[in-house]
Amino acid sequence: MTIPLGNGNISAVIFDLDGTLLDTLINLAASYNHVLTKLGFPSHPIEAYRVFVGDGARTCMTRCLPPNSSEELIERALDLQREHYQKNWQNQVTVYDGILSLLNRLESKGIALAVLSNKDHQFTQQCVNHFFPTVNFSIIQGFDTNVPHKPDPAGAKLIAERLRLPGNEIAFVGDTEMDMKTANACSMFSIGVLWGFREEEELVGAAARKIVESPAQISDVLLL
Repeated sequence: MTIPLGNGNISAVIFDLDGTLLDTLINLAASYNHVLTKLGFPSHPIEAYRVFVGDGARTCMTRCLPPNSSEELIERALDLQREHYQKNWQNQVTVYDGILSLLNRLESKGIALAVLSNKDHQFTQQCVNHFFPTVNFSIIQGFDTNVPHKPDPAGAKLIAERLRLPGNEIAFVGDTEMDMKTANACSMFSIGVLWGFREEEELVGAAARKIVESPAQISDVLLL
């Protein structure tokens, strides 16, 4: 089934992961703060990670560490963070209210579902498979050597190719500027969510086509 929307039809929806499907803020803050403490640096308040995260682990670590930290220090810190995260990725992580109902409803209408995250690919797959075991995602894609971080459109284009759909038949749902820029670069219908890590102003500035306050409103936007 396709959903009429504007000048095209929506046959698939790509979701961001952190801040869109899963509330991982406390978990991510704890992981990076663990590393900072271990290395003898001050930790940051949880709220600071709303801005720190979203652009991949390396960028987040660079933002956490003191300015002008060496490449050697950044790499060491990243190794420690991955080691800690591998053991703690499930801790204090929750599915946002209304997300599972939305996914089930989309799936029941025959809409293909996919995930595109700036989280490392291994961890993206782990999180999706663990927290959404009953949802049939057609594609789960995170950052790897072949798929650069958003807003590079390569990952979104790859998903479109694998789904055999043009960009204008895909909606892209996310909570950050990176998500909106990625969607718009691929001519996808960009939907910004306000329950995630960033503010409405950022989504407006990134030219989100629609901005929603709850998962249920995504159904309304897609005319379900």
